Amino acid sequence: MHFEHLIQVNDPDDPLIEPLTREQLWEGLVLRAEQPQLFVPGLEGCTILARTARALERELHYGPANVRDRVTFSPPHHVRYDIPPTAAYAGGSLTMSIEEPLPRQLFLRFSYETTLPDTPADEDAQQTAGIVKSAYYEADKDTVRLIRQFAVSRHRCRYDP
Repeated sequence: MHFEHLIQVNDPDDPLIEPLTREQLWEGLVLRAEQPQLFVPGLEGCTILARTARALERELHYGPANVRDRVTFSPPHHVRYDIPPTAAYAGGSLTMSIEEPLPRQLFLRFSYETTLPDTPADEDAQQTAGIVKSAYYEADKDTVRLIRQFAVSRHRCRYDP
């Protein structure tokens, strides 16, 4: 199943939302990759197995279950997560891309590739696909909310007397 959506990060028409810079948004995406337990409910820990300038190999700890993935960075444009298929997990990928159609008008595009069929065969499969898409969307809104919180608190700690 391919699922993709946009989440608006900055809204010039809403003065109550403190705008983020592209750099702050990028730093938030890197933070999510390096410390995913801050963003993913139920994730107990993350071990970074290997690190290069453009990638991380990680092991995510969910109680007794461990999932390995690879995170690839393309600064300051997108972060891609790949989970290879195993006997226990179907695998899939997620790409989070920063889009800026106009200066400081930031959006995050979330693109998922899963092993679920694009056109579910029956009603139960359609319902499952709808639940998965809804869960992804809510988690992605939380990602943007948390990035904003971390950026605002970091800004205050760095610049307030």
